Amino acid sequence: MAGYGKGLVDLGSGIYAYLQPDGSWGWSNAGLIRDGDEALLVDTLFDEPLTAEMLGVMRDATGLGASDIGTVVNTHANGDHTHGNGLLPQAEIVASEASAKEMAEFSPQMLAQLKAAGAAGQLGVAGNYFAEIFAPFDFAGVNSRAPTQTFNGRLDLKVGDKGVRLIEVGPAHTAGDVLVHVPTDRTVFTGDILFIEGTPIMWEGPVSNWLAACEMILDMDVDHIVPGHGPLTDRAGVRAVHDYLGYITQEARKRYDAGMSAADAAFDIGLGRFDAWSDAERLAVNVDTLYREFAHDHSPRNTLALFELMGRLYYDRKGRTAA
Repeated sequence: MAGYGKGLVDLGSGIYAYLQPDGSWGWSNAGLIRDGDEALLVDTLFDEPLTAEMLGVMRDATGLGASDIGTVVNTHANGDHTHGNGLLPQAEIVASEASAKEMAEFSPQMLAQLKAAGAAGQLGVAGNYFAEIFAPFDFAGVNSRAPTQTFNGRLDLKVGDKGVRLIEVGPAHTAGDVLVHVPTDRTVFTGDILFIEGTPIMWEGPVSNWLAACEMILDMDVDHIVPGHGPLTDRAGVRAVHDYLGYITQEARKRYDAGMSAADAAFDIGLGRFDAWSDAERLAVNVDTLYREFAHDHSPRNTLALFELMGRLYYDRKGRTAA
């Protein structure tokens, strides 16, 4: 992660990436696309103080303040890419239709309640883990703002004379993941289709869509690839995410066919060359999603149970007591 520092990176031609090390839970990236006095923001951050800080850095670097940003694109529904939307009350908020629906189902207030309950020791391992990983973030202070424009498939936007192409590749990481491609500037903002040097988490699937999204990025004529988490990357980084997803799919399938439970499989699968990536415990969610896919199980998932299993893996790897 050489050169991976917090802040704004000028990629040239009015394209900027905003990076937040270390890329773990909640520490997401964003981007700015400008042409003259027009600007589009790719994602906001996990809470309002972080988003306000980012907007201030962007203003200092470009002369464009929050009121000059006419459009925000949310690449998907997770709060670390949407919770700052309220700081841009004048902007059009664009997201896929599936993402807009998902945002409406899981509010920042719910996160605040879960975090408080976890900190109070009310939810066992799941609560301890949830409170620990989200300790730096202020969900209670979030005024969420829903998308004002939605789309399915593809949507072409203009920022000044720049063409910006939104490509829906979900369901994959979430229900409605979107790539933001600026062809003339050879740049793509991937949202959480890419976690670089961090473990991807597959809340939705199917895995085939995520693999296809990686392949789409590999086929793009781009010089700049801005992931949802982690440092700026290149095709090798995209291939590494593709390889991880392929590997865990094969390993999960072996154990599913052998009759092993998803929980046991999550503890049994060795991560090999991916073991050094952060947040390895996300394997628990990935295996659960793959098992559901193998079984054609579309019943509601138990998210709290998945956080408990991730917590058990997390504390086990750290040699700490879970609760």
